[in-house]
Amino acid sequence: MESKTKDQNPKTEIQISLDFENRAVAEGFKFIAGVDEVGRGCLAGAVVAAAVILDLSKPLPEGLNDSKKISAKNRERIAEEIRENAICYQIGQIEAEEIDRINILQATKKAMISAVGRLNPAADFLLIDALQLKELNLPQKAIIHGDAISASIAAASIIAKTYRDNLMKEFDKIYPGYGFSKHVGYGTKAHFEALRKFGATSIHRKTFRGVL
Repeated sequence: MESKTKDQNPKTEIQISLDFENRAVAEGFKFIAGVDEVGRGCLAGAVVAAAVILDLSKPLPEGLNDSKKISAKNRERIAEEIRENAICYQIGQIEAEEIDRINILQATKKAMISAVGRLNPAADFLLIDALQLKELNLPQKAIIHGDAISASIAAASIIAKTYRDNLMKEFDKIYPGYGFSKHVGYGTKAHFEALRKFGATSIHRKTFRGVL
């Protein structure tokens, strides 16, 4: 029997659609932004959010899906296509020190708000993965597992993931021995072993369990 990778799973791919975006257009909205974050559960590095307004007149990138469900190679290819064809996109990031100060949920929302606020043209409707941003006076819809359903949220998840992974690869050069290029800050066995051996770095979230 032929095996299938996550990238090839038709059941997964068919879930991604523009249904939510098209409903918003039907209600009179023009610039619908998908919003998602990456790195919320990491022990090190920033929490990164992206906001993406897709050009709904253009075809979706082949294989577009939740960033966790596709390979790194395909993420980079899709991210490049999104950057080339989207109406606009922006990144927001909150560093470890501020995460420790205000907590990860507030930091996640702050990163999302930053990304949305920098969009040009500005969004007039938001599709957000799981969260509501009541601080923004914008019509919005929070969608559970939105990155596996909404094309715009999936696009945001891929832009955020590729950006953050590349950041962590750079930190791997600054802090060799922690394996940041492999686990990108998540709490793997190797990461915890490095923490026990070397201690926490300046990019570690000191309030997260197991860091100190």
